[in-house]
Amino acid sequence: METNVRFTHQALVEQSKAGDTNAQYQLYGLYVDAMFNVAMRLLTIREDAEDVLQESFVEAFRKLDTFRYESTFGSWLKRIVINRSINHLKAKRMLLSSLENEGEPEEEELEEVDTLEIEKIKIGLGQLPEGYRQIITLYLIEGYDHVEIGEILGISTSTSKSQYHRAKKKLIQIVKEL
Repeated sequence: METNVRFTHQALVEQSKAGDTNAQYQLYGLYVDAMFNVAMRLLTIREDAEDVLQESFVEAFRKLDTFRYESTFGSWLKRIVINRSINHLKAKRMLLSSLENEGEPEEEELEEVDTLEIEKIKIGLGQLPEGYRQIITLYLIEGYDHVEIGEILGISTSTSKSQYHRAKKKLIQIVKEL
């Protein structure tokens, strides 16, 4: 089944590369919800996420000839959405300046929580400064490692780890106060 899905997606990509607007519309339909969720987690403002989402799809279809199947189309598109979201935040001057590196922090994982705690975490994420929220989102929710986060945000791997440690500590503090 997965091979058929991959083939179908690849066929849609190839048709889209050839200028088939129906295939582009189908690709859009397959990925719009997931990519909207990615943008929302980073931007938190619906209108901003919608704008970034549309700009991302326009960019993806304009640059489709550069897609070389080194990853899945969804991964490639997700990278565009994340980069556009971050650029949007930079343009609004909402990114935190890089924090000084304080060495390699120890990794602490968030404990398993029930539904009430998950709601508190969502509220807490909304209260974090933008830079902290980005690190937490990219690492815990999107699954990027610190090397990838460093590349995405233009910071060092150790700065990513340091910011993640601080962000997690701040999130835990906010959740405890809720």
